Amino acid sequence: MTVAQPPRAGRRGRPGYDLESLLQVAAKLFNERGYDGTSMEDLSRKLGITKSAIYHHVPSKQELLRLAVNRALDGLFDVARHVESMPGPAIERLEALVRGSVGVLTDRLPFVTLLLRVHGNTKVERDALARRREFDRFAAELVKQAEAEGDIRPDIDPAMTARLLFGLINSLIEWYRPGRGTNADDLADAVCKITFDGMRVRPTRSDREH
Repeated sequence: MTVAQPPRAGRRGRPGYDLESLLQVAAKLFNERGYDGTSMEDLSRKLGITKSAIYHHVPSKQELLRLAVNRALDGLFDVARHVESMPGPAIERLEALVRGSVGVLTDRLPFVTLLLRVHGNTKVERDALARRREFDRFAAELVKQAEAEGDIRPDIDPAMTARLLFGLINSLIEWYRPGRGTNADDLADAVCKITFDGMRVRPTRSDREH
């Protein structure tokens, strides 16, 4: 009988993470400590690999940040491109944008959280903020179109409506945690019901007659 030999330990310093896993851990650490408060040494200790193993994947901490925030931004712009190609009224496309954005947030929570916390202190952060503003303009234009089509109240500035709408979505990062009873579809349904239908129960005709 051949006795199985235990696996040999990997040589110290060799990459023990693929890029995706590295980004997940980096985003988590950046969120916990702040980007400026996180060093490559902190990352190497958290990962249990050497700094040279990290540099096997990326040339710098700033590149890690760029890849991480772009993971969130690329997801949002994928949704925007899909919505842009959709037929139908602007209000339906706006709802699709909201649902898709909630889906990106729940699927890429650490990356979206990081994106929403950047302040523009580096070129990477400024580039990310510029892309965020581009997405915001797209959302505001959809609101404006829906307003022109008579589906959204006209007495609030479209840009303000869009900011309020996506401010609600962005606030989910503060309390939403995957696997704690609320799935992404239920969350998107709730956001859309509150934003498009409102909280107040509207009385039916029979209620008014009584």
